[in-house]
Amino acid sequence: MEITPEVLSSFGIGKVFKESTDRINSLDFHRTHDLLVTGGDDDAIRLYDTETGTALQALLSKKYGVKSVCFTHDPSSVIYSSNKGADYALRYHDLHSNRYVRYFRGHGAKVTTLCMSPKSDNFLSAAEDKQVRLWDLRQPHCQAMLQTPGLPTVAYDEQGLVFCVGAESGVVKLYDARNYGQGPFAAFTVADEKNGAAVFAVLRFSLDGKYLLAVVEGRIYVMDAFEGTVERKVHSNIPEGGTALEACLTADGKYVLSGCADRAVRAWSVADGSVVSEWKGHAGVPTCLKWSPRKMLVASACQALALWIPAV
Repeated sequence: MEITPEVLSSFGIGKVFKESTDRINSLDFHRTHDLLVTGGDDDAIRLYDTETGTALQALLSKKYGVKSVCFTHDPSSVIYSSNKGADYALRYHDLHSNRYVRYFRGHGAKVTTLCMSPKSDNFLSAAEDKQVRLWDLRQPHCQAMLQTPGLPTVAYDEQGLVFCVGAESGVVKLYDARNYGQGPFAAFTVADEKNGAAVFAVLRFSLDGKYLLAVVEGRIYVMDAFEGTVERKVHSNIPEGGTALEACLTADGKYVLSGCADRAVRAWSVADGSVVSEWKGHAGVPTCLKWSPRKMLVASACQALALWIPAV
């Protein structure tokens, strides 16, 4: 189905899940299975079947909390960071047997971003200690470490060939995932953020690798992924200094979606910046949002999880 303004305007809530007792802080679709996982401030990891719209499993991580949850390639395993106390280890969790497969220790402050490679067992973490670390699921020790001048954010491209690191003052650096030891092969600065202290909350490549999406507070940038040219800038109405909301591109890269301060989810055209659709239904501000890599399906979450599907 072609993604058009008419199709986006037809999206409505197909299912709502209200099991969470606190804010959902992260969610992730599996790349090859009809599964969705969420992590919440209620210390719960919840697994959903997106084909049938059913909740499958709920596990608690009361001691460590859970944040930045994401799937490994195995549909029954996830990695996530802690959001409790001074335990900054990352956890590789087998959901089927409810056991920890491995811990990854090395960060000296809270981990804010996790990103799994689409093609290998490698994953990236970024933390408040201003470090980016590269890991292998099969090894407990860090494979490589990059020191950044500010709070970093990381992302892999959809082919697993390139990863980017964004830090303060709007600087983005691109690395060859197979030859990262040679340093970045490209770097650019988002001009509007050059003199600011705000940091990237979200970095995400489009499915075709053409665009790089960046979120800084309430400002959302769609950039050429290799030249850094800003193709479009839109706003989610989050006030300056406010908590940034997650944003995503549609599968064709033509539209950008984000939760907004007024609790709506909006879709903007990358071509001209116009609002082409507005979805309402959340009782709170939807801080998490992703477009499914497999279906015409969007997940957004405040304390409740909503699955949006088109009516046409």
